[in-house]
Amino acid sequence: MEELSAGGVVFFRNTILLLKKFNGDYVLPKGRVEEGETLKAAAKREVMEESGARVNVLQYLSKISYEFTRNTNSTSTKIRKIVHWYIMEARDMECHPQKNEGFIEAGFYPLETAVELARYNDERNVIVEAIKEIEYINFNWN
Repeated sequence: MEELSAGGVVFFRNTILLLKKFNGDYVLPKGRVEEGETLKAAAKREVMEESGARVNVLQYLSKISYEFTRNTNSTSTKIRKIVHWYIMEARDMECHPQKNEGFIEAGFYPLETAVELARYNDERNVIVEAIKEIEYINFNWN
């Protein structure tokens, strides 16, 4: 089975938005793409739903994929998840975690701290890639 998700690496000046889950893991905001929804629209919606951050999408970044097993009742299903990432810019630092999704904190962290805090290697790599891309954009705009 395959699941399609989208999310964002959200910058505000020299900080990046991370969500802290109830188990202490720090993650980027992302979620499932709904029927008839574009990847970009899904990414923006998921960032807003999970963090409350109001964002502008700057550009597409990349995609990652991974597999996991979902156990429900007496069955276990292998899921291949594909996540498309966008670089986004927050309008301000106002954010709040979506508690019913298991998030207990939402906040903006300095770039290096965000890289260190990210729980999963693939998300850490996405953050590093986004930082390089945003530095390239800023260098060429100045």
